[in-house]
Formats: sequence, structure tokens, C-alpha cells
Amino acid sequence: MLLSADTLRSPRFCFRIPLLCFAATLVLAAKAGPGYAANFSPQEEAAESADNTTPPAATQETDTSDDYTAQTTASPEIPVDQLGVLVKPLTLEELEVEASAWFDLLREKSSAIAQQQLAVRRQNEEAEVDTAAKSEILEEITELKLQQTNLVERLGVVTESLAAKGGDVANYDKYVAAQRGVSLDAGDSAELWAAIKGWLRSDEGGIKWAWRIANFFLVLIVTRILAGFITGLVKRWLDRSSHMSRLAEDLVARSIRNLLMALGLMIALTALGVDVGPLLAALGATGFIIGFALQGTLSNFASGLMILLNRPFDVGDVVEAGGVSGKVSAMNLVSTTFSTFDNQKIIVPNNEIWDNVITNVTAQTTRRVDLVFGVGYGDDLKKVEDILNEIVTAHPNILDDPSPTIKLNELADSSVNFICRPWAKTEDYWTVYWDLLRSVKERFDAEGISIPYPQRDVHVHNTPTDQ
Repeated sequence: MLLSADTLRSPRFCFRIPLLCFAATLVLAAKAGPGYAANFSPQEEAAESADNTTPPAATQETDTSDDYTAQTTASPEIPVDQLGVLVKPLTLEELEVEASAWFDLLREKSSAIAQQQLAVRRQNEEAEVDTAAKSEILEEITELKLQQTNLVERLGVVTESLAAKGGDVANYDKYVAAQRGVSLDAGDSAELWAAIKGWLRSDEGGIKWAWRIANFFLVLIVTRILAGFITGLVKRWLDRSSHMSRLAEDLVARSIRNLLMALGLMIALTALGVDVGPLLAALGATGFIIGFALQGTLSNFASGLMILLNRPFDVGDVVEAGGVSGKVSAMNLVSTTFSTFDNQKIIVPNNEIWDNVITNVTAQTTRRVDLVFGVGYGDDLKKVEDILNEIVTAHPNILDDPSPTIKLNELADSSVNFICRPWAKTEDYWTVYWDLLRSVKERFDAEGISIPYPQRDVHVHNTPTDQ
């Protein structure tokens, strides 16, 4: 029967196609069912059913674990990094086979070392020691120990991968720990020297540790140079582009330097062969205890941050704070260092500074010099005022703006007091103070003006006594 294209594209025909296929399937099954069933016995059918219920993946895995043989031990001198790449894709069962094979090699090597060491002991017990034979045995022991060290390192790579995938490596670790170290007769100098010489010459002994130590110090030196260079760049950038105080700039630069040095130290320890992971984990675990024990230090740390944020003083300022008066020479987040005027170095905790009054003497560019001069009640007050004005006006370090103040201020018990308050630059304060005191005293003496001192008149009255 021929069907037109329109009939094939019609929805009714497309809907009937699945129904026709399903009906045809039922007819074929009905015709083939009895004959098909007769061709199989009940035993064969049960066997086929059992085979079909076995998971293919499980069958394949069983065959793999039974038939797998160690591959990585074909070359015991395989580089460690290549061995790590080879064992990475292996399954748990395959890694167990590999670990067992490396363990067998290590056990054989340890047995050979024990036999040679026993031969050395027998040589020492003989009346006449064959020096040449003994030296040959000691050299062979040195070579065997080098091979043993290589096997231990490679077994460690396999067991590490095995442990990462859930395997039990406790027995391997115990055996390796028992094989570590050197068993020597302290009384046998030849054996001792042979062991030391062999260790120094071996690639896995002295040479390896020499390279590690050299890399350790090289990393520290390079880190120190880089930290100094980067710190200098940061300080120059902060000087040009920021409005931070010198204290804050020094703190930022010092913090960056310390951070770089800490990072360099971790890299150097890694180059030395030290695992810094457990060390960092231990520091994190003890952080709470350290914080509790250093409450005072943390308080000083917080006070240091407040000082840096509020900037009450800077390096080079003359400050009175924390019971100390002097020039600020340095500061960190814990303490501030002062240089006193008699050249003492005093370190004050930041908590003592922030919790008390802070007086910054040199915060402003100008200061007022406050002086008081007393004259006698019988002196010419107009003349005294003119003399003070002349002296103040003639001094080169006294500022015209703000203008000085010279006034009669107090009628005291023993003197008439004038205040003299000129202005000067902060750095000229003490020069102006001392010069004015000297000039006023000399001028008053020359003009005959008295500078009275406290005095008291005592009147004595004679009282007649009774006869």
C-alpha cells in the first residue's frame, strides 16, 4: 500500500504508528514464547538469572584486585616526584599492592644491613681484625643504608597516597620508625667514622641537608632584601600620596616588612624540609590561650590603634603623656618610646598614654611666652611698662603678629606685678624666655627699679611687767 506525503504528515497517522508497533510486538512474543521457553532447562535458566544479577562493576573490580601486580617497584630508583604522579590515579586496592611491594623491598634491605652489621661485630670479636675486610663491609653498610633511605622515602610517598584514600598505614609507619636512626658501636672508631663519612657523601644524607641548609639561608637573605626594597617603596609612596602621620607610615611599612619576613620564614622552613602545616595548626589552636594570657598586650594594641587613628602626636613632637615628658622617637602598636631632655630612653605602654591626658607641646607652630615681673610699690609704673615694651620690641625672635601683651596685672602683697606675654615660634620658645629674663633684670638694675621679694614687717612692743 502506497501512502502519500500528506498522509504521512497528518497528525492522525503519526499517532497510530506507536500503537501499530506495540501490537506487532505482542504478536511476535505470543508466537515465539513456547518454543523459546522449551529451549532452556530450569537449571540453565537459573544460572542465566544468577549471572544477570551480578553487577558488572563488582566483577571487574574483583578481577582487577586479584590480577594486579606492583608496577612502581620495577625501578626502585624512580624519582620521588615521578612516583607521586604514578600512584595518584591508583585505587585503594592497587595502592595496597604497591605499598606491600615497596615494604618487601625495604624489609629485604633492612635484613641485608643487619647481616652486614652482624659481620662487623664478628670481626671485632676476633683476635686479629682484618682491617681491609672490615672497611669493605662498612662501605657496603653505608651503601645499603643509602638504598634503605631511598626506599623509606618512596614507601612514604605510596603510603601517603594510600592513607589519603582511606587505607590503613599504621603498621608501615611503625616499621619505618623502627628502621630510622643509626645503630653504631661507640667504641669502634672505624665504624663510626665510616658511618659519618658515608652520610656526608650520600645524596640523601649530608649533600641533601647541605643543599637544604643553603636554600634555607638563601631564602632568608633574598626575603630580607626584597622586604627592605618593598618597604622602602611603600614608605616613599606614602610620603608622596597620603596624609598619614609618620607614626602610621612607619607602622604600615614595618607591618609589611614583618609580614614578608614571616612569609619568607615559612618558605625557608619548607625548603629545609619542615612541614609548616602542623605548626600553623598548633598556633591556631593555641590562639585563644595566647590571647587570654596577653590581655594587657591586647589592650596596649587597641590603644596603639586609637593613637594612630586620632594622631594626637607624631614622631619628633615634644609630648607630656603617661607621666613622661620628652620627644617621641618611635612607636609601635604596643608601646611608645620617648627621648627625655637629659637623654634618657623611656618606653611607655600605649595604654598608659591613651588613658591619661596627652599634652603635645610642639603641635602648633607658635607659642606664647608667659612671664611675670614684679616691681616695688614706690617705682614708676609708666617707666616699667616702657622698659618692658622696649625690650620685647628689640628681640629678633619675638613675632609682631600676634602682638605681645604687657599689662599691670596684680597688686600683690609685696610687689606690683606686670605680665609680659610675647609670641614666638615653637622652636624659639626657650630662647625668648631666657633672653627676656636676663634683659629685664639687667635693665631694671640699670634704671634703679627694684624687684622686691616677699617680706614681712615685725613690730615688737614692750609690755611692762608687774613688780
